[in-house]
Amino acid sequence: MHQMGFGWTNKHGTGVGVNTTTSGFEGPWTPNPTQWDMGYFDVLFGYDWEKTTSPAGAIIWHAKDLAEENHAPEVDGSGKKVPLMMTTADMAMRFDPIYGPISKRFQDNPEEFTDAFARAWFKLTHRDLGPKDRFIGPDVPDEELIWMDPVPAGNSDYDVDAVKAKIADAGLSVGDMVATAWDSARTFRGSDMRGGANGARIRLAPQKDWEGNEPERLAKVLTVYEAIAADTGASVADVIVLAGNVGVEQAAKAAGVDVTVPFSPGRGDATEDATDADSFAPLEPVHDGYRNWLKQDYAVSPEELLVDRTQLMGLTAHEMTALVGGMRVIGTNHGDAKHGVFTDRVGALTTDFFVNLTDMAYEWVPTGRNAYELRDRKTGAVKWPARSVDLVFGSNSVLRAYAEVYAQDDAQEKFVNDFVAAWTKVMNADRFDIA
Repeated sequence: MHQMGFGWTNKHGTGVGVNTTTSGFEGPWTPNPTQWDMGYFDVLFGYDWEKTTSPAGAIIWHAKDLAEENHAPEVDGSGKKVPLMMTTADMAMRFDPIYGPISKRFQDNPEEFTDAFARAWFKLTHRDLGPKDRFIGPDVPDEELIWMDPVPAGNSDYDVDAVKAKIADAGLSVGDMVATAWDSARTFRGSDMRGGANGARIRLAPQKDWEGNEPERLAKVLTVYEAIAADTGASVADVIVLAGNVGVEQAAKAAGVDVTVPFSPGRGDATEDATDADSFAPLEPVHDGYRNWLKQDYAVSPEELLVDRTQLMGLTAHEMTALVGGMRVIGTNHGDAKHGVFTDRVGALTTDFFVNLTDMAYEWVPTGRNAYELRDRKTGAVKWPARSVDLVFGSNSVLRAYAEVYAQDDAQEKFVNDFVAAWTKVMNADRFDIA
């Protein structure tokens, strides 16, 4: 690399011309800036370095007694030679107790360095493509790389109805089944195609211990699912999603609507060895408006965080509205919190959330930061607690329009169908193997 960044200098570095745009770090790093070689490490370890400043005032380092053959061509093509420079970050590549030994090993093993660079570059330019199944072309590597979050092929040759029957007889609540499936799938990010339910990594570190997944409750549910998977030949990943579907079907039936939630078997179960646990830290949910939960109080409002999670999962405002309203009445709030559960029929996929949200019989009374109560206008009696992430569906003009559609007397079946469609979209968001 020769010159970089922003700031105006001329070719002599006096800072008064406009021939070259740089950052103030004027100069080359290697004797052959356009050639792949070990020149960077050779000069880094081959000389003593002294701190100085560039003409633009940036702190740089120059080699003492730099040999003529280790000067580099001037960037203007004049044929002149200029001395090398390093930044403080480059000095760390030699003197830092962690980076120094790595750099020295690379200098002594050029082939290892070339391979490491190729792998790092490939990861940098491809890691937002998702798993290897999404790669196409003749240059796709044969190797399964851990940063692709590999998931083995799952079994689809089992009796889905038999698995659903076992789930239904397991004694789990609708809320537990729906919340567990949601927690497994909500990690999906359309930005880099990571996360999602495939692989059932919710049963592995670090996801099984995330606060947002309610570890104690999750462990109890997973014990049931693992036994069902072992008994039927289904993957745990499939059982998690299928159980969520069973919960949705039971909730819909309790609301008077018979529906079958679409299901595509074939998810696999990821292994610990094929899971880079540290890389999953950025996927940890620290908020989830769908389950009415915040890990802590943030400067950003809960409703803004809800919109952010929604766009990451690739959902629309309409789908968000249906899912939030449905999950509230099903009873999936984190820690069984009662905020926003505007119904006396918890566990039934009713339109009660929207009916009571838009009912003028209730007024919204603030009780704290992002906290409210729905109170009877005549008596002042408290009917339900709420948070701003609930009431935004009544206060925002776009979301209010969707809410009023579902609040109509004849909207029950439409609401269930819309909820199921949005639910299925989330559950299948990472199923790149199906249409």
